[in-house]
Amino acid sequence: MEYTDTYQTIATESEEVLFKEKGSKFFGYAFPIESEDEVKPIIENLKKLHPHAVHFCYAYQLGVTPKISYRANDDGEPSNTAGAPIYGQIQSFGLTNVIVVVVRIFGGTKLGVGGLISAYKTSAQMTLENCEIVEKTIDVAFLISFDYKNMNKVMRVIKEKKLDIISQEMEMDQDSELPIGKISIKTRKKNAEMVFDIFSLMFEINIKYL
Repeated sequence: MEYTDTYQTIATESEEVLFKEKGSKFFGYAFPIESEDEVKPIIENLKKLHPHAVHFCYAYQLGVTPKISYRANDDGEPSNTAGAPIYGQIQSFGLTNVIVVVVRIFGGTKLGVGGLISAYKTSAQMTLENCEIVEKTIDVAFLISFDYKNMNKVMRVIKEKKLDIISQEMEMDQDSELPIGKISIKTRKKNAEMVFDIFSLMFEINIKYL
C-alpha cells in the first residue's frame, strides 16, 4: 500500500500581511497547528488585536491522506467568498497542519462577490508566500522495557537505526528488586513495522506502541 509519511507545513507563525482594496484592509496571518482545539484561541487573540474588524475569515487543514480534516469559514461574508479562496491557497501551497486567517476591516465600499474572492485569495497567498515552508515526517512512538543488563543491546539498535529517544528512565522492579529500563522512542511511519519487529524478536525485551 502506498502512503506518505512526510508532509509540508509552515515552520512558525507568520508575520502580519496587509492587503488593501477599495478602502478595505485585509490582514493575513498563518499559524502551524496540530489540532482543531488551537483554532478558537487563535481567532480570539486576533479579535483582541483588531477590535474594530467585523470579519475573521479562515481555513485550516490537518492531517494527511487518508485522514485529512479541514474547514473553511466565511464569518459573515457571502457564502464561499472568503473561507474557500483561503483554503484554495493552503491546497495550492501543498500544506497541512496550518490555519490561515484573514481579518477584514470594511472600508465603506462593497467589493462584490468577485472582488471579495480575489481579495481573500490574494491576502492568503501573500501570507503564505511570507512563510518558511518545511517538510516534516509523520512519526510513530514506542515504549521499550527491558532489564538493565540488556541496556547495551537496546542502545545498539537505537544507534544503528538512528531512532529518536523521547525519554528514558530507570526504575526498580518490585519483584526482583533489579533495575528496569524504559525508553520511549520514535521513528518515521514507514520504518515503524521494521523497528517493532526488531525489538519484539529480541530476548527479554518488550515493546509496545504508544
